[in-house]
Amino acid sequence: MSTWKRACVYAVSDGLPRRSLYVALVVGTVLNLINQGDALIGAGSIDWLKLALTYCVPYLVCTYGAVTARLAGARPDAV
Repeated sequence: MSTWKRACVYAVSDGLPRRSLYVALVVGTVLNLINQGDALIGAGSIDWLKLALTYCVPYLVCTYGAVTARLAGARPDAV
């Protein structure tokens, strides 16, 4: 199986999407409060693109980290 196929399988298996979602919810919420706190309490306008990306980025980073760790562990020549 190619590395890309294994990476895709790993990204959607073993509860990884759920764990990444939990991390994204916690980290994304904290970052949104830091970056757009005034807008969220009504003192400014909310930038919806930034709000969405602030949740997407931690999800992708968490998933990437888990998949690359698993790929490295699956190779016998991994350092």
